[in-house]
Amino acid sequence: MKDGGGLATRKIRLIMSLRRAGITDTRVLGALERIPREAFVPRPFVDQAYEERTLPIGEGQTISQPQVVALMTQALEVKASHKVLEIGTGSGYQAAVLSRLARRIYSIERHRALLVEAEQRFRELRLTNIHCRYGDGSLGWPEQTDFDRVMVTAAAAALPAPLLAQLKDGGILVAPIGSERGDQVLMRYRRHGDEWSEEALGEVRFVPLLPGAVETSGGRSTAATAIEAGAGAGPRRRTLA
Repeated sequence: MKDGGGLATRKIRLIMSLRRAGITDTRVLGALERIPREAFVPRPFVDQAYEERTLPIGEGQTISQPQVVALMTQALEVKASHKVLEIGTGSGYQAAVLSRLARRIYSIERHRALLVEAEQRFRELRLTNIHCRYGDGSLGWPEQTDFDRVMVTAAAAALPAPLLAQLKDGGILVAPIGSERGDQVLMRYRRHGDEWSEEALGEVRFVPLLPGAVETSGGRSTAATAIEAGAGAGPRRRTLA
């Protein structure tokens, strides 16, 4: 990789900026430091890998800006023994970060072309605890269920019921909620039996969570800008349908 020294310096600066932005979990910061973000972005954007911006990865999808990845990972409160479900593999970067924190990651991607590329990156980096599936992420992974944590990396107007149903009692789910062109808020849900509490963590901007799966390439690369998250409202409690 060209400019390795320059990228290393930029990574150090990014980690320091994340600390200043409120990312205080040392395990999360350590995972971000260990995973080479430049391996998950298209070659023309390698020099921007450690800049605070989203980048296009093809199929109309993006890799989120580092601060959003760090915020979502910290909000998930992942432990080493956890089994984590990720909806939206994308480039594979978020799954790679989670793989350094949890026992096992299950990741679903609806774009086959993106999934093939992500799985190749996992092999090259020897990330052996990530299991992937091509399909409709809104349906979750019914054969597994009882996930300790669930992360959704695309925005839905309302959280798909199967994802909450597959979350273990006491588990946490983090997802952006909102329409494609309207306001989106990063939400954290905690399951309490047949109820859950919810907490707003800040405004974000993600590509939409769509049903079904895409077999062939045909999407155009578009960059969605994730907005720096701010303080949210306190948790609310609802009944699990």
